[in-house]
Amino acid sequence: MKKLLVLVFAAIVGLSFISTSAFASSDKGQKIIIKKLKKPCGFNGGVLAKKHTQGEWTAIYKAGKLNDELQKLCPKAKPLKKKYTKHVYDFLNNFASDSGNVPSC
Repeated sequence: MKKLLVLVFAAIVGLSFISTSAFASSDKGQKIIIKKLKKPCGFNGGVLAKKHTQGEWTAIYKAGKLNDELQKLCPKAKPLKKKYTKHVYDFLNNFASDSGNVPSC
């Protein structure tokens, strides 16, 4: 019984490390924006995030139109890969015009 509990505990701890990297991160979103969007847009991620409110960014993301909106705001930028959109959305939502947060980029 003790071996089983140790095995279960080790599995839970191991899975917790794996699953945390699967969550979206505004830090990753900031890095993606700096690397992929800052130069073609001509402005930083803070300015980009302030283009909409949190509700508007959420509606755009849930409708699957985040790349379309980014193309409207930054016509020279290439569309983002699907794996990046959750992180970029998280950043944009965290630093939207009504959030009161100010990014460091």
